[in-house]
Amino acid sequence: QVQLVESGGGLVQAGGSLRLSCAASGSIFSINAMDWYRQAPGKQRELVAAITRGGVTNYADSVKGRFTISRDNARNTVYLQMNSLKPDDTAVYYCNVKGFALNIGTFDYWGQGTQVTVSS
Repeated sequence: QVQLVESGGGLVQAGGSLRLSCAASGSIFSINAMDWYRQAPGKQRELVAAITRGGVTNYADSVKGRFTISRDNARNTVYLQMNSLKPDDTAVYYCNVKGFALNIGTFDYWGQGTQVTVSS
């Protein structure tokens, strides 16, 4: 089995910052893509940021210049540093991790989600 544990969400005023973390554990042999998605009430889940094992990143246009995704391959952890937060960033944020585990083969798992609320 592979477990994902997210942390770091909360309530912040507009203009503030938060840092999300997502740690993967289990019989993991390798992790490829590590992504952050978000889902606001009444909206579809959308990709916020993605990072490959080699560190290549991709961002949604709405967060470019404000959010930074990074990863620690030794700790199987992905981070999302969110600066200059806006009320439109309010959503539940989910990490998605794809890789290979010794006991289950390839996997594609979602974190439990963490609420980010930005007040105006």
